[in-house]
Amino acid sequence: MTKTRYNAKIQRAKGLLELAAAMYETSLSFQTTRAAEQVLQTESRVGHALSLSLSAASREGSNSVNLSFAADSFAELKGVADGKYTLAWVNPSVAATLAYRGTGPFRKKLPLRVIATFPSYDVMGFAVHKSTGITSLAQIKKDRFPLRLSTNVTAKHALSESPTMFTVTAVMKAAGFTLADLRKWGGKIQPVSRPSHPDRREAIQNGTVNAVFDEGIKSWGKTALDNGFVYLPIEGQVLKRLSSMGYRTSVVPQSRFKGMPADVATVDFSGWPMVVRADMPNDVVYALCEAIEKRKDLIPTDNFKPLDIGQLCANDEEAPYNVPLHPGARRFYRERGCLK
Repeated sequence: MTKTRYNAKIQRAKGLLELAAAMYETSLSFQTTRAAEQVLQTESRVGHALSLSLSAASREGSNSVNLSFAADSFAELKGVADGKYTLAWVNPSVAATLAYRGTGPFRKKLPLRVIATFPSYDVMGFAVHKSTGITSLAQIKKDRFPLRLSTNVTAKHALSESPTMFTVTAVMKAAGFTLADLRKWGGKIQPVSRPSHPDRREAIQNGTVNAVFDEGIKSWGKTALDNGFVYLPIEGQVLKRLSSMGYRTSVVPQSRFKGMPADVATVDFSGWPMVVRADMPNDVVYALCEAIEKRKDLIPTDNFKPLDIGQLCANDEEAPYNVPLHPGARRFYRERGCLK
């Protein structure tokens, strides 16, 4: 039987990729419990903002392919458009939509295309405790209500670089108030580094906070309901302004959160799209899709299900996208019977 092997440089490159992935399985990682799903979630002291470059060994000739990858969001989308990265894997889908349309934090349209959108169901939640008597976002401004608000990181950079905080502040701005206004009215802000942070759950349960504005609703949404919170609808002019930017309308669904009397209107925050430049060669994009297919059993998913290649182009509730598929990706999915 003929033996096969990679050349020496590829062996080392692949080894380093495996080493990097395995760092999340070492003693530098630890586990916490996600409240909603009651599952163990791995956290780590190892960073999660990825920047990876694979440069062709030979730079001569037109067949050399250099690849670089990044995982995060707004800045990485701009990096793809500027040619700094080949591919960015971002969260959520609307971040790519804003970049493609040149809205929100983006001053111009970026030449981007999607090659795959991985499933991750989420919506934005704007919840307040029943004791506040608040029934709408507009009422917060009208009453100059001093909310004790739990939200994501509020550092200056996060307000412009984080899709979560950009969305939170965009909704508040459309409703006529800001984080600074809440503080001026006597309110307090509890910033947490992630929606599932245990400090938030404790604050919800002991009454330290009476409002939560955030994504990651699967991790804190039911806890809030169980402790007397209700969801405020994103509607009227607020919804109109968000929709004009590129946000999809959605609901905080009664079907997923028992105890709610009805669905509550909001905006979608689902999907983890992989994004490339519009002018990337079709054969390179096709190969990227092949690579996803070859590693589909190893790529982590957010819905606790085996990765379904067909869902990556399905544009469904878990994996929506409003950025066009790259032609190389369309060819790949058509050949596999996923697209007509």
